[in-house]
Amino acid sequence: MRFVPVVAFLLLLPLLPGSALASERFPPPDFETGYKQPQTITPHARWPVLEYLDVFVLAGALGLSAYLVMKKRSRRGIAALSIFSLAYFGFYRQGCVCAIGSIQNVALGLMGSGYHVPFSVVAFFLLPLLFALFFGRTFCAAVCPHGAIQDVVLLRPLRVPGWLEHTLGLLAYIYLGAAVVFAATGSAFILCEYDPFIALFRLTGSFEMVTLGVCFLVIALFVGRPYCRFLCPYGVLLGLLSRVSKYRVTIYPDKCIKCRLCEDSCPYGAIREPTPEPVAVGRAAGRKTLLLFMALLPVLIAIFSWMGVGIGPSLARSNATVRVAERVWREDTGKASGTTKASSAFRYTGQPPQKLYKEALQIGRRFRTAGGLFGAWVGLVIGLKLIALSVKRRRFEYEADRAACVACGRCYPYCPEEHVRLKALAEIMAKEAVT
Repeated sequence: MRFVPVVAFLLLLPLLPGSALASERFPPPDFETGYKQPQTITPHARWPVLEYLDVFVLAGALGLSAYLVMKKRSRRGIAALSIFSLAYFGFYRQGCVCAIGSIQNVALGLMGSGYHVPFSVVAFFLLPLLFALFFGRTFCAAVCPHGAIQDVVLLRPLRVPGWLEHTLGLLAYIYLGAAVVFAATGSAFILCEYDPFIALFRLTGSFEMVTLGVCFLVIALFVGRPYCRFLCPYGVLLGLLSRVSKYRVTIYPDKCIKCRLCEDSCPYGAIREPTPEPVAVGRAAGRKTLLLFMALLPVLIAIFSWMGVGIGPSLARSNATVRVAERVWREDTGKASGTTKASSAFRYTGQPPQKLYKEALQIGRRFRTAGGLFGAWVGLVIGLKLIALSVKRRRFEYEADRAACVACGRCYPYCPEEHVRLKALAEIMAKEAVT
């Protein structure tokens, strides 16, 4: 009964009027030219206490998810918590603030641009990573609304071929690098701008983004969490930390009867099967392949870094200052007639164009550097993937891949040994209740 007031409060939160939570400090100006105020498509500012509430709910959900995954091992509990997270962090909070988008805020803040990263954003960025370091991807299991909305619609999962899984998995690393580049240069927050589910959470958005979200959900009917597995940049960070997590999802290797039911029940291809004993010839060929890819790694880094520097000027055009400078220059040199709203706004400030050109050149140089680093990152990711594929680690039992497993708990109900464990646990609890 002590939890009733807390539950009632959480249920009443969506009923609080948005205007009372984020009223306008100053009324909009009264235009006389028929100008219409554009509709705001981002969530309103919130009271600080409600931001702390978001962090509190996140921490509580992470703790409960870790308990359900590691201790309780309850698929039903994980599913119920996923529904709550989808309702709260997804539809009620409209997908903002989210751990995925926080990557951009942190990248911009670390560049020393004068941008102050809010406490709630820092918490949403760090807390899931901290839990991943100890408990694996329990954030993905039942707290992330992006994963939950895909998990809800999963109908008939199909197995993705291994070669395609590894190839598409590279997209998330590239997407992460691109997001950091655009955010760190103050040009764009592409993770938020092209998020496939934000438009669905907010029940509004452009036709293109709504269509993109629907397409992802249609794919998610047959492919388990396609966004999480092949595109989510935050999943990259969670997967890296999960590799060294202290606790993880286990399949009881000491009692495994190799029924393969866990492998069949996993829609994400995260169950790794035992590897056969390699023959001497295979070992020698594997060593040669490994040495070849290790020698190729610096070459790939150098080539992609050079390509990144080359595309730097093109990437720089995503920056508003660079675009305005190019337009003003074209107008001043007679290569463009008329003016645009952006160029007219600049000329209204009375600043000399030379100052604008100088600032644009500085931004261009930063993009060349950022492009080189981005290219080096892509080359590093591809090279390390090739090396990882050439290394054949011996496995004697079926086990969950720490990086790929999202701790959804689907394999728990299918494991015969899990049923034996639960039965024994129930008997122990019954005896303790009697005594």
